[in-house]
Amino acid sequence: MDDVRVGRVIRALRRRRGWRQADLAKFGGVSQSVVSRAERGHSSLLSVAVVRRLLNALDARAEWSVSWRGGELDRLLDEQHAALGTATVAMLSKLGWRRVLPELTFARFGERGSIDLVAFDEERLAALIIELKSELTSFEETQRRLDVKVRLAPTIIEERVGWRPRHLAVALVLTESRTNRDRVERIASLLKAALPANSIQLRHWRREPNGRLAGVWFVRVMRPRTDNRGSGGAHRVRRPRTA
Repeated sequence: MDDVRVGRVIRALRRRRGWRQADLAKFGGVSQSVVSRAERGHSSLLSVAVVRRLLNALDARAEWSVSWRGGELDRLLDEQHAALGTATVAMLSKLGWRRVLPELTFARFGERGSIDLVAFDEERLAALIIELKSELTSFEETQRRLDVKVRLAPTIIEERVGWRPRHLAVALVLTESRTNRDRVERIASLLKAALPANSIQLRHWRREPNGRLAGVWFVRVMRPRTDNRGSGGAHRVRRPRTA
């Protein structure tokens, strides 16, 4: 995040509204000194929540960008996503879902995107829509995109395989981790409304597809150990021993 640029953006949007710094402070729920600090390019001294409140008061939204070793961060995230997809396909294969298509793209009525995985059971005219998330960050954004995919899925599937699914399920597949479990617990009411099925119901549906279903599915991803991890688990970070 470029602090100076963020400050210039806040100042420009404030002036466009004809607001004083005191006005923005009032609507952002902060003090005038905080607004002044942000506009002078000192956002790093403020919390992310404060900067978001200022931008929200101006009908603006921040999209944070993190860089690491050039382009290696994207590769690292892609590896996690791919590992989750591989583990999911392996589990489906054991249950008899032999045909799984990755990255099923679509472009209909101005809506574009891709479905991470679609599993087919042609004999029973069943299809399973899968959204992969190694880490659950913004559920609202995830659900918005997933809603579009589910709404268009019957037509997309018919165009690709020549038949329309009689039984259709959608699963938000998350990497099994304490972090994801905690996040799911915090937004349990939202998940219950959008993805009400529990793990047992999803497991039964995968074995015997029947009707429509939507829920959350946790998948354990086994990562190979590396020399620098010592004897700890795949996610555990240990402090080096001091002399």
